[in-house]
Amino acid sequence: MTHTTDPQMQSCIDSCTRCHQTCLHEAMNHCLEAGGEHVAPDHFRLMMNCAEICQTSANFMLSGSAFSQRVCEICAEICEACAQSCEQIDGMEECARVCRECAESCRRMAGGATGQNTVPQERVPAGEL
Repeated sequence: MTHTTDPQMQSCIDSCTRCHQTCLHEAMNHCLEAGGEHVAPDHFRLMMNCAEICQTSANFMLSGSAFSQRVCEICAEICEACAQSCEQIDGMEECARVCRECAESCRRMAGGATGQNTVPQERVPAGEL
């Protein structure tokens, strides 16, 4: 059986997947090889956090989780922070761009402003807790 995904959600899944791949690849290759500010703990940790939350966000959307909007909300916040960090370091422009695109896509999936269109706790199906 084939399942079609909403076009906006598919676009967000694609953005999250691209951001996951970019952050992980850049951290493990470019940053580790460049050293210095590229491997400063706060920056490197943020890149790894960004890669992980993007993969998690894509997985939540793909699984149809009732929590996917809230995960997208935090994903947008982390992607934005990662973009800001990458902009401060030479050679990280592509990573910053991909993070910003993902942040924007996740903000749309989360319903825009913080807290909008999230699943209220009392309405979460019991099997999702």
